[in-house]
Amino acid sequence: MDVLFHITLNVILPIFALIVAGAFLHRRFKLDMNTLSKLNSYFLMPAVSFANVYESNINGETLLHILSFLVIQNLCLMIFSTGISRMAKFESGLSSTFKNSVVLSNSGNFGLPVSQVVFQHNPLGLSIQVVVMIFQNLLTYTYGLFNSVSVDKAKFQAIKTFLKNPVIYAFLFGFVLHAVSIKLPEYVWTPIKNTSNAFIAIALITLGAQSAFLKITRLSLPLVLSLIGRLILSPCIAILIILILKLDGTTAQSLLIASSFPTSRNSSLFALEYGNHPEYAAQAVLMSTVFSIITVTTVIFSAHLLFT
Repeated sequence: MDVLFHITLNVILPIFALIVAGAFLHRRFKLDMNTLSKLNSYFLMPAVSFANVYESNINGETLLHILSFLVIQNLCLMIFSTGISRMAKFESGLSSTFKNSVVLSNSGNFGLPVSQVVFQHNPLGLSIQVVVMIFQNLLTYTYGLFNSVSVDKAKFQAIKTFLKNPVIYAFLFGFVLHAVSIKLPEYVWTPIKNTSNAFIAIALITLGAQSAFLKITRLSLPLVLSLIGRLILSPCIAILIILILKLDGTTAQSLLIASSFPTSRNSSLFALEYGNHPEYAAQAVLMSTVFSIITVTTVIFSAHLLFT
C-alpha cells in the first residue's frame, strides 16, 4: 500500500497537476492550440526521441521483443474492437471511431511524460516508450486514418502525413549515432538535452488545454466499451503476451505500463475531420484520461510488483 501511495503521490499527481494547469490556463487565456501542437510535434517530441535513443542501451534482441509485443497486442485489440462493434451493431461512422478509441493510445503527450517520471533513472525504460510512440504514430497514420476514411482516399494522405513526422527521423538519427558510438560535442548536445527536458511540462499543459472545454452529459454504451477496452482489456492482454514471450525486468514493466495509457487525441481529431461522431470521440479521450488516474496507477504498481 505504501508503494501504491508513493506512485500516486510522486508519479500520477504531478502529471495531473500539469494537466489541470493546462486546462486552467486555456480557460483563462485561450491558448493557441495550433502553436502548442506544432511545438510539441515538430520540436519537443523529436528532441525527446533523439535524446533517449541516443543515450539508451537498447539492443537488437530487445527491439525485436518490443516490436513482437506491439504487433501481437495491437492485433488483439483490433480483433476485439471489431468484434464488439459488430455485436453492438454500431453504424460505420461510430464503429470507426470506437475502434480507434480502443486501439490508438496517447503514447506521446501522456505516455512519454509518465515514462519520464517512472523511468527517470533508467534510460532503457524511456527508450522503450519512444519505440512504442513511434509504433503508435505508424499505427495512427495507417490503421487509424484508413479506419476513418476509405482506403482509396486515405492511402496517399496517410503515407504523406507519416513521412512528414520528424519524430521518425529523430529516432533513426539517434539510433544511428548510438549504434556507431559517435559522441556529440557539448555545444550540440546541451540544447538538445534542454529541449528534451522541457517536453514533459509543455506536453501535459497541452493535453490539459485540449480537455478544457469538453463536457460529458452521460456515459453511453459506446463510451463505456471504449473505456473498458482501452484502460482494462489492453493491460490484461499485455500481461498475457509478456508471459507468453517470457519478457521480464524493465522491458516487461515498460511495455505493460505503455499498454495502459488513455485514448489518443488523434482518434478525436480524425472523428472531427471526417464527421464520425466527434463528440463521442472527444468524450472517450477525456474520460479515459480522467479514469487513467486510477488505472495507470494500478498498472504501474502491478508492473513493479510482477516484473521486478
